[in-house]
Parts: sequence; structure tokens; C-alpha cells
Amino acid sequence: MTESFFHSLMNPKSIAIVGASNNPMKMGTMHALSILKDGYKGKFYPVHPIEKTVLGHPAFKSPLDLPEAPDLAMLVIPSQHLLPVFEAFGKIGTKYAIVITAGFNEAGAKGAILEEQLKALAKKYGIRFVGPNCMGIVNRAISLNTSVSPIVGKPGKLGLISQSGTYVAQTVDYLKKRGIRLSKAVSVGNEADINIIDVLAYFGEDNQTSAISMYIESIRDVKRFLDVARKITPHKPIIAQYIGGSDAGGRAGLSHTGAMAGKDYLYDGLFKQAGIIRVYSVEDLYGIGWAFATQPKIKGNRIAIITNSGGPGSAIADTCDANGCEMPPFSEELQKTIKPLIPSHAPCGNPVDLTFALDMKVMTHTIPDLVMKSGEVDGIVLHGAMSTGFLAAVFPHLSELMPGVTLEDMIKGSTKDLTDSVQVPFKNNIPMTVSSFFDRADQYTQEYEDNDIPVFDSPEKAAHAISALVKYKTICDRKSYQPPLELKTNDTAMQILKQAIENNQSALDEYSAKQLLASYGIPIPNEILCHNADETIAAGKKIGFPVVAKACDPSIMHKTDSGLVHLNISDSKSLVNAYHAIQKSTGRPVPVLVGKMIKGQREFLAGITFDEQFGHCVAFGVGGIFTEALNDVSYRVAPLSDSESEEMLNDIRSSKLLFAYRGMLAVNVKSLAGVLSILSKLPLLHDQIKEIDINPIIISDAEPVVVDALIVLK
Repeated sequence: MTESFFHSLMNPKSIAIVGASNNPMKMGTMHALSILKDGYKGKFYPVHPIEKTVLGHPAFKSPLDLPEAPDLAMLVIPSQHLLPVFEAFGKIGTKYAIVITAGFNEAGAKGAILEEQLKALAKKYGIRFVGPNCMGIVNRAISLNTSVSPIVGKPGKLGLISQSGTYVAQTVDYLKKRGIRLSKAVSVGNEADINIIDVLAYFGEDNQTSAISMYIESIRDVKRFLDVARKITPHKPIIAQYIGGSDAGGRAGLSHTGAMAGKDYLYDGLFKQAGIIRVYSVEDLYGIGWAFATQPKIKGNRIAIITNSGGPGSAIADTCDANGCEMPPFSEELQKTIKPLIPSHAPCGNPVDLTFALDMKVMTHTIPDLVMKSGEVDGIVLHGAMSTGFLAAVFPHLSELMPGVTLEDMIKGSTKDLTDSVQVPFKNNIPMTVSSFFDRADQYTQEYEDNDIPVFDSPEKAAHAISALVKYKTICDRKSYQPPLELKTNDTAMQILKQAIENNQSALDEYSAKQLLASYGIPIPNEILCHNADETIAAGKKIGFPVVAKACDPSIMHKTDSGLVHLNISDSKSLVNAYHAIQKSTGRPVPVLVGKMIKGQREFLAGITFDEQFGHCVAFGVGGIFTEALNDVSYRVAPLSDSESEEMLNDIRSSKLLFAYRGMLAVNVKSLAGVLSILSKLPLLHDQIKEIDINPIIISDAEPVVVDALIVLK
């Protein structure tokens, strides 16, 4: 039994609409026609103050005049007239509504006030509503379409959640031409009440939805989104397009739905953490989503390429290789089986290149079936299946040689039974994507699409789709999410922070910051805080040369560029000289931190950032002097489990630095991941902590050591 309240909204037995009339150019009328013409079997009640009938149905002057409280109310009337009508539905007991009307939070201050009033009415009467400023819902299971565009034909398995109404209402023809069919769709609009996370939770439970595509401009509750998505992605793929990470995109999103856009790199980390496949175009949102919704789950990353042309085959191979797939050479036994089926000069070792051979059955059924049954591959990308579309393209030339034969005659004579071809992936339980330069005018494209095999209009797109299936397999294979282990506060950390707050500090000095980190088990060098030259000499002897000397004051946050860090100090005299040089550079007495000189060839950074939308996030990347130049940093939402921390390490482009390399030992990734796990919990344990910057973490032999740290306070 479903847990989501949204099930009731998506399955109403009666609908009332306010704003529909007999004028076909009115938006309300278009919405009503979709409900009436696309197969909805429930009761339909138009509400109109003047018309006696609307679209052949008796009309009612007010919601108060309806014979019953409808399960769902739709409002498509000007915003200034909406509140009294909405309240009338509340008075008669309607519990669900869709507010299509715009002119609320997205329209400025007055609209924002109106939206708050709408929310207050909804709370008063217990109404849950979608919108305002949306395009409605679609539930193909009951032939319900409340958008403005007709949606007919058999249902699909792809669910769509969109913060843009266009991607629900205006893409119907686009999807139809590509054979993409939705199971359900929801345009959430301003999300004044029901939000994108509520809908996601419902889609995760919906048995008719095999994959979920999301168009996102903003996520208001990041932690809840992460929690809901984490539960869905191990058994159902989520594909997301985020728009708004740029300044221009953020401004557009704010004016569009009232959304407040967030930083792109944080969304990127959030999606990875949740197991969501990110795409960067609405074309991929639909196309790759459709591949997920229709194809068998892939079992590995071995991909076969079957093509009738070398160029597309090479493009597929390059794209697959760049996206984590392998194209293994076929065994001698499999090649011997394929060789007699193709031209003698054609390669058969993977790719299989039929070199423009026209025996389409061999290309689309015989060879794919052999390859799948061999057990040597996990998926296939097929390019070049064509028949009637190709004949139509060459007919102007051929017609001169066949007087009296029409194009219709030729197409009719070339039409074949493609049942075997379109069943290949499903009979073998192995996914297949298809690339073709011919649209649905070609019989192969049409029948592939009608039988749930995705067809893309370029080799690279088909390869990207199969690669996405492979990427999702890695998501499913990762360790099951376990909540982070509890970290308890300790007296050392509490006292350090208490003292800093009493001193009105905006940050901890480096010594205090590292002592706080060390109190939770984060490795730091052996260090001594010194207040005069004699103390530095004693510290150097006690620690053992070589040492490092640094200015240590909470008001000095960046020391290296100011000459306040002295490295590789080998004796007492040099240490005293460094002490005096630091005092001269600061122009005032400051303590000096003397610590063991930690040597290592690999430097990383870690830290905690704070974002108004995301809250505290964890950063990890390449550190040291090349931090800004390389900008190789990954992000996650805090707190992190141990497995999430280990995943994060491998997310940076330079992750090979973690392995054994040029005589260097492999990094102890468990220790390094442990640093991230602990860091992620500190701002949640200590409310005073706003941000933490650790740079660098030096890998000494194989172990991480934090050699510099900054903790910024709220």
C-alpha cells in the first residue's frame, strides 16, 4: 500500500475546474479539453459564473453549488480572483487542488503576499495543492491529462517531474516523434505546498514508473531530497537536469518559478551522493530517461558495437570508452560464427562492421542475438538499421530505372515483419540502444520505438545512453547507505570553542584549530606553541629538526603569502631567525607555532563550507599551492558515512594520486576517508563552527597528516 498522500491527488474520481468555458482560446478550456478528450472516466464538473453548460457539461456558478465535494479542484483564473474560489472548495471539503494560475511568488512582492495567503487558506482547510504557476499533472494509468496538450496512445514507463510547465505541456509532439511515452508527469510550479520531493517520493513508490526524469531549478530542502533519493536510486534510476548554477540561469529560475538557484558544484555533489544520473540537456533528460525506463538492467560494462559503417562505429567506441565502458574483442569462436554472415572484407571482432550491407535481418537480429547469447557482452549499441526511410531517400534516383513504380509501391514491397529484431534485447535480457539517421518514417525506427527500444539520432547519443546504464550499475553496486556513526563531543573541543567565543574571535588560531581536530582523532604533526625565542629553541630540540615555524594568531588567516611560514628549519639558530622574521613581518608580537616538518609528495585539501541553501557541505580535492590552478575539488552534503567518504576520494579527477605511483605507497584511504567523515560531523556537533579549511593534508609515506587548518566561527 502506498505511503504517499500524492497517490490520492493523482487518482481523483471527480474533478472540478474553474476557468474553463466554451471559448477554445482560453487556457482553462484547453485544460478541460485534455481531461475530457484524453480518456478520463471520472466525474467532471465545470464551474462558471455565467455559462449554463461548458463543453457539453452542466456548469455550476460556484464551488458551493456543486453536488459533491470533488476529489480534485483545478483553478485557471486570474490571481486576483482566486482566493475566494479556493476557499469555497475548502468549505465544501475538497482536499486536493491544482492551481494553474500564475502571478504569485514569481511575480514579485505583491505576488509573494498573495501566495502566503493561498498557503494560509490551504492550511486552514487541509487542502494539499500543486502550484501555483504550473501546468498540471498527467496519469496515463487512468488516462488523466490536466495539461493543455493532448496525450494519447499507450502509456510508457518514464515518470517526469518538472519545475517548468513547458516540459510537461509543450513537449508532447517532440516525445511522440521519438517514441517516448510517459507513465506520469507533474509540473510543480512554485511549490507553495506540494514540492518536487513529495512527487519524487510518490514516483519512487509507483509501480508503473520504471525510471524518473527530473527538471530542477532549485531544491528547497536539500537534506530531505537526499534522504528520499537515497531510498529510491538503489532500485529505480533517477535522471536529473539542473539549471541555475550560472548567474544568468539563477536569475531566470528566480523569475520563472520563484526558485532560488544554488551553486552548480554543490548540485553536482548532491546528485552523486544521492546516486542520481546528471544530464545537461532536456534531450538527454527524455532520451536517457527512456533508455532506463525500457531496457533490461545492464550486468556489466562490456559493450558490443554492431554497425553498417566504420565512422559511426568509431564514434560509438570513443564515446563508450570515455564513459567507463569496455569494448572487448570477441572470442575466436564468436568471430568464426559471425564471419560467414558478413562481407568477407568486413571486421567482426567488435565492432562488427557490415560495411553498408543491406541484409538488415542479419544486422538487426541474427548477429545481435548471437552476440548476446555468447555471454561476452553486457549491452549492444546498434547503428544503421534502415529500410523504408532509406528507400524514400534514394527513390528520386531509382524511379528513373523503374517507370510506373511509385514510392508507395516500393515501400509497401519492402515492409517486413520485424518481430524478431525488436524482441532481441528482451529475450536475452540484455539492453540495446540504437542509432539511426532516419526518423519514424523508417520502419525500423518506428518499430524499435513502438516496442520500447530507444532510437537516437546520432551514434554518440546512443553510446551515451548505454554508458548511462553502466554508470547506474556502479551506483547500484555501491555499498548500501548506512547512517554516519555517531560522534560525541569532548571537553577539549568544547573548552577551545568556549574560550574563542568569550574572546570574540571570528576564527580559531591554527594551534587551537588543530588541537580541536586532534581531539576527534584527526592526525596532526607534533607541535608546540611558543611565545618567545627561547621557547622556540626548546621546542625545536624537543620535537627534533627539521621543523616548521608559523605565526599563530586568530586574526591571521592566510600566512604563506605574507612570509609568515618558514619551512625546513634545520637548527636552533635558523629557528630563532625565523621567530624574529615573523615578528618583524607582523609588526607586533605574535605567538609562533613550531611543528615537525612533514614531508610528502602528495597534498590534498579537505574542509567544510556553509551554503544558505545546502547547509554544511564537505569539500575534498587536490591541495597545496596548486589548489586554485587545478580546481580539482568534489563536494558532498554533511554528514558523511564512511562509505560516502571513500567514494568522495575517488570522485576527483586526480584520484590516481591515491594509488601507488612512482615509488610512492598507496594512500591509506580508510584513514583519509576517516578525516572526511569526522570533519562532516563537527559543525553538527558544535553549532559555533561555520567553516573549516584544511590545506594541505600531506601524505607522509601512506598516512594523511593535517599540517594547516583554519576553523571559522559563526
